[in-house]
Amino acid sequence: MTEAVDVVIVASAFGMEAVRAGGHLKWAEATGRAGAAGFEVRRELFSDEADAAPPALRALGKRIAELGLWSVYSTPASLYTTDGKLNADALRVSVEEAIALGARFVKLQLGGFAAEANAAVIAEHMRCADVRLVVENGQLAEGGSLAQFVGLFDALAREGHADVLGMTFDIGNWAWRGVAPLDAAGPLAAHVEYIHCKTAVGEGARRFPAAPAAGDAQFAAVLDNLPRHVPRGIEFPFDASRIDTDAAHYVAWLAAA
Repeated sequence: MTEAVDVVIVASAFGMEAVRAGGHLKWAEATGRAGAAGFEVRRELFSDEADAAPPALRALGKRIAELGLWSVYSTPASLYTTDGKLNADALRVSVEEAIALGARFVKLQLGGFAAEANAAVIAEHMRCADVRLVVENGQLAEGGSLAQFVGLFDALAREGHADVLGMTFDIGNWAWRGVAPLDAAGPLAAHVEYIHCKTAVGEGARRFPAAPAAGDAQFAAVLDNLPRHVPRGIEFPFDASRIDTDAAHYVAWLAAA
């Protein structure tokens, strides 16, 4: 029998406006009801900047933990600036906020990484931090190319800090870059520590995230080529007319897929 894996529900799966209006805790409670193991807090969905202050994050993290969930802290900040330099300030702030929340992972976008990782500085920032740094492939050309991620992990190894961070592999986001996710899974699988699960429908600017079909052979093949033990995040929208039923269904399905 295949061992079940941890499933995380990303807050945005409940609808971005619903999260901004109702707050993260409401949807963390729905995540708990669905049987998930974790909940991803999205910084961009806070209704007020005060929600990102340490006392508010600590209070939210405490309530999430009381629900029996662990958390991911996701921020739209990029690890590298558009000119390829390490964005040390964004890293510091993101890590501090994630620590206040009590998150297991802090997730940033890659940004404009070019050649030098500045790995020693990243290692110093993470040295005493009880949270794991992961970077995600995004939908934009900057921070979303396969070559950038291959280059990043090569640079980290070259600079002597191969394990200083891991990757959030977003299966659906590769479609925005015209990359088959199975082609990306091979060279990046060794670095993947968290998976965002979704597919994409539509074309060009009219492309949207969607739930994988039960018989989607390509999606299943991608999962088969990524580490089995790492958590899987649901980042596709639930049906607003039956959120609890939809969430529970997809948690159970993805845990066993």
